[in-house]
Amino acid sequence: MEKKSLDGFDKQILKSLQEDAAISLSDLAAAIKLSPTPTWRRVQRLELGGYIRKRVALLDAKKINLGVTVFVGIKTNQHNQAWLGRFAAAVADVPEIVEAYRMSGDLDYLLRIVVPDIAGYDKVYRQLINAVELFDVSSSFAMEQMKFTTALPLDYV
Repeated sequence: MEKKSLDGFDKQILKSLQEDAAISLSDLAAAIKLSPTPTWRRVQRLELGGYIRKRVALLDAKKINLGVTVFVGIKTNQHNQAWLGRFAAAVADVPEIVEAYRMSGDLDYLLRIVVPDIAGYDKVYRQLINAVELFDVSSSFAMEQMKFTTALPLDYV
């Protein structure tokens, strides 16, 4: 499915599914004012086209004892494929690392880590430094979550 082929119904489907991926087909069809069969076909096309990667349940981090969010900036002096492979593998092996980005600018990598407490972060930190050589690590603990969403804006499609 090409980007240009998304119409208002497709965008409404994506918006609704971002709000509640468990919505029934009949409720989704009613919400977008289309009958269930064409709604189902559109959902299938959106999935096949890669617009919908997967459907998940979002958990409450505090309820599962992961109330501390740490943003970790990493600098390396090892800019080679072997180091990057070890780093990527180390990041993939740590479930507390929920997001990882290769950056431009002052930082080489930025991680978002969720843990129960500072000791939990220290455990993750030790896992990382045991797996790969890091030049500089800077950690910032989030004091307050002011906005969190997994919903992507649909104004650019």
